[in-house]
Amino acid sequence: MKQKLVSVLLDRVRKMKILLVEDSKFQRVANGQALVRAGYSVIHAADGEEGLRAARESSPDLILLDMMLPKLSGLDVLRALKSDVLAKHIPVIVLSGLGQANEARLLKDGAAAFFMKSEKSLENGSLALIQAVQSVLTATKA
Repeated sequence: MKQKLVSVLLDRVRKMKILLVEDSKFQRVANGQALVRAGYSVIHAADGEEGLRAARESSPDLILLDMMLPKLSGLDVLRALKSDVLAKHIPVIVLSGLGQANEARLLKDGAAAFFMKSEKSLENGSLALIQAVQSVLTATKA
């Protein structure tokens, strides 16, 4: 019985799509691979415009959104998503290397969570990021 429950939960996770909007190719590849290893389907976007388009076209279960992006800033993408009838329900985890000074404002603007990027955030196969994703998905799907 327990194995069947684990199998059902893993199947549910595998079906979940994560949109990773990150301009750093290194971060995009490293975090993308970690998410795939954790069982998620990953869609990549390298700038804000591409990320906004991908969010609208693919309707992911969750968006990981860098704040410092070319073409359209992460904050502009977040605000556009939260004002879009078709996308406002998608939880967004904000990724930033600039510290938590803006965390309260980002949460007020609609972010589900804030994740501090650093060299250490890639340790253990991006475990901290995977845990943040699982926590937000569990809270929003409950």
